[in-house]
Amino acid sequence: MSNETPTPETPPKKKGGKLKLLILALVLLGAGGGGTYAAFASGLLGVHGQEKEDKNPKLVRKGQEDPYPVAGKEGDKDGGAPVHGAGGGEYRTAYYDFSEEFTSNLADGPALIQVSLAASTHYDGRVLMWLDEHETALRSRILTELAATSEADLASIKGKEELQKRLTKAINQTLEEREGFGGVDNVYFRSFIVQ
Repeated sequence: MSNETPTPETPPKKKGGKLKLLILALVLLGAGGGGTYAAFASGLLGVHGQEKEDKNPKLVRKGQEDPYPVAGKEGDKDGGAPVHGAGGGEYRTAYYDFSEEFTSNLADGPALIQVSLAASTHYDGRVLMWLDEHETALRSRILTELAATSEADLASIKGKEELQKRLTKAINQTLEEREGFGGVDNVYFRSFIVQ
């Protein structure tokens, strides 16, 4: 039968028709799948209607409950709980006391500095948790800033205020490197000795 010549009653059989249809179907599926993937990857499909949640700490108004309360550290004389300040601002202030004093040589001379520090934030308890969690890295950065300070810089009130600003910036940079957010508003000297 395969040697028969086609007659007007029987049309010739097309070879590879089903194969061409299968290839066309695969190409269309591939293009559709790729297009679907591209749409998901670019955000056109899937979470299009949802806004990305801001995972950074939030400012805490006075009287508002902190969504991330910090429990006290065991062995602290005051329980380790942050001190909330009153003040005249709209937001509450929480303080973090660094666990130990900082002692460093000063630049350009034989003098030493010894300070106790606290940091303040108006943000929720995550900033306080990060200060505690990254205290080792923060201590290293603070000691570097102290060592880069000369005794003459610390002779005036303005020089001490400049050191506070530098320490605040250094702490925030360290937290941003590790957590993506700083949140420290100021650094305070609890004790300050230069000898």
